Amino acid sequence: MNYILPLLSVLFGYGIALILKPKKKSNLKLLLAFSGSFLLSLTVIHLLPEVYESHNSTIGIFIMLGILFQIILEFFSKGAEHGHVHGHDTMTHIPWLLFTSLCIHALLEGLPVNHHNGLALGIAVHHLPIAIILTTFFINARLNKKAILFFMLVFAIMTPLGTLLANYLQVLNAYYTEITAVVIGILFHISSTIIFESSEGHKFNIAKVSMIILGIGLAYFI
Repeated sequence: MNYILPLLSVLFGYGIALILKPKKKSNLKLLLAFSGSFLLSLTVIHLLPEVYESHNSTIGIFIMLGILFQIILEFFSKGAEHGHVHGHDTMTHIPWLLFTSLCIHALLEGLPVNHHNGLALGIAVHHLPIAIILTTFFINARLNKKAILFFMLVFAIMTPLGTLLANYLQVLNAYYTEITAVVIGILFHISSTIIFESSEGHKFNIAKVSMIILGIGLAYFI
């Protein structure tokens, strides 16, 4: 399931955008709010205590490096990791900077999954609305259908690939705590940004708050 869930969530999101063509942004924003809350809660409740149990005095530095690295990635992805894509200009080819940064982000997310089974579900929930939004964006930009399929397929396999690499490469296991701390920083930045960006004008919204509470509750019991 660690390999299958993140893979299927992207493909499922791609299928939803392709077949159903969802138009209500409010529903996607609620799904984003839930996914951001769920991912942040998993990070705080499960990942964070584990890395600090190692008594490694540099853990905080690695977490901050993860946040900084994600900020750098977003200069190229324009925030696609948290559903922040704009514009409908016609595309004649795959946006390679967006593609590369998104794939690096997804690959890194997969590295700690083997040690935290619940994280696979969290990433799957996180990737579902992102896949819907990205596919819809590419369709509206009239990107070639084969290019869209290629983009989403590669994006779908990157997180399972990260999990596979962490499972078989001893060098990654040797630095598991430090790598996990970097991923925590990435997830901190992504999930908190999703929560703050999922409402219009940062106004109080009972539906959004309900989704956030649901995400926290689900993460706690995993």
